[in-house]
Amino acid sequence: MPGMMDTVLNIGLNDETVEGLAEATDNPRFAWDSYRRLLDMFGEVVLGIPHEDFEKRFDKVKEDANAKNDVDLTVDELKILCDEYKKVYKEQNQKFPADPYEQLFACVKAVFGSWMTPRAVKYREINNIRNLIGTATNIQTMVFGNLGNDSGTGVAFSRNPSTGENVMYGEYLINAQGEDVVAGIRTPEPIRKMKEVLPAAYEKFLENVDKLEHYFKDMQDVEFTVEKGKLWMLQCRNGKRTGVAALKIAIDLVNEGICTKSEALLKVEPTHVEQL
Repeated sequence: MPGMMDTVLNIGLNDETVEGLAEATDNPRFAWDSYRRLLDMFGEVVLGIPHEDFEKRFDKVKEDANAKNDVDLTVDELKILCDEYKKVYKEQNQKFPADPYEQLFACVKAVFGSWMTPRAVKYREINNIRNLIGTATNIQTMVFGNLGNDSGTGVAFSRNPSTGENVMYGEYLINAQGEDVVAGIRTPEPIRKMKEVLPAAYEKFLENVDKLEHYFKDMQDVEFTVEKGKLWMLQCRNGKRTGVAALKIAIDLVNEGICTKSEALLKVEPTHVEQL
């Protein structure tokens, strides 16, 4: 279920490596943008610093810069923001570890710990998930959706989760990382508009999602990043849906030859029938 387990992006950045990333990519703004994101996420997820403490500093820097959105901040303004975030750590009597391996192991521990967060516990109760000892942690090489206007990130369902209509349903953001889409920092665009700005990546995306639907024989909920025009599929899962959508999707999957009637019947849960 999206949002149940914690995530930390851009692990390994510090005052020294951020300069190396800026030089390697010839994009200082991207490097410092990635660093400020790490400072925010590490503080909140790993050390338990309230997100609002970072948000207040973020809003103040944007106000001083007369910037409407995060993408409007310059390199120097992002450097100021990183310094402000470090002050938040000091105010909370916490320290951001410069050692990348120390960052990594702290993040792994935090993700393991997120198994027992109230939202995760409640989710398991509601869905009658029992007798599991905990979660795994995935460590993945980063791909960056915040490298510029030829990059972006998004989430989508292969079919409408409310109605079941066989139409791609989702949102994306240009020059952004995954959390931005759901955090409300900027207003996302409908996924269909991605065709206008990143046509090659969009066509590949449709192709990949169709393959995933046929492989898993179910409607898919997918997350993706486009880095410098190249599409990367981050993860997929069988998508949550309403009762109305569950019924239509099950029937359509049979009619389209993707699954059998017996397989389709198992995709309609008791709660879906109750909704109907």
